[in-house]
Amino acid sequence: MKTCVFDSRRRLLLSAGGGLLLTATLPIGARAAGQEVEIAMSGTASGSEVWFRPRGLLIRPGQTVRWVNRDAGNVHTTTAYHPDNGKPRRIPEGAAGWNSDYLMPGKSFTVTFDVPGVYDYFCIPHEHAGMVGRIIVGTADAAATPYADTDARLPKAALDRFPAVADILKGAPVQ
Repeated sequence: MKTCVFDSRRRLLLSAGGGLLLTATLPIGARAAGQEVEIAMSGTASGSEVWFRPRGLLIRPGQTVRWVNRDAGNVHTTTAYHPDNGKPRRIPEGAAGWNSDYLMPGKSFTVTFDVPGVYDYFCIPHEHAGMVGRIIVGTADAAATPYADTDARLPKAALDRFPAVADILKGAPVQ
């Protein structure tokens, strides 16, 4: 009887290992489709520079992004460029805007992205310092400029910091 229990455990362990091996051989995008992705909010100790890391990200529809404030000395927000937030729309039509409100150090906020397209977002207290980011959900035209890069309603520092769509589409997060 003990032999049978041992054999059952061994078969269970081997089948689990086979599943892990199969998962390891899948393309990274296929493994990541349902996984949550983290974007850190941070800055220098003096507060002279602030950022989202990564600031450019490619994800699949249905994926969730979690912004985490890793900055011990600052509060941050993640806020969509959307009329509900008093800003011009820089997210796809039909997509809901978001605003995390102020996140204290160590706190986080999540959004699940279902509508394909290009999403631009910013940090309310640090937009003028260029703390912005861009997420592409699904695919986009690599040659396109999805939103006006000369929009006078946005600070120049913000406009200068959006990563190019073509750079994001290469697949590696843009730091």
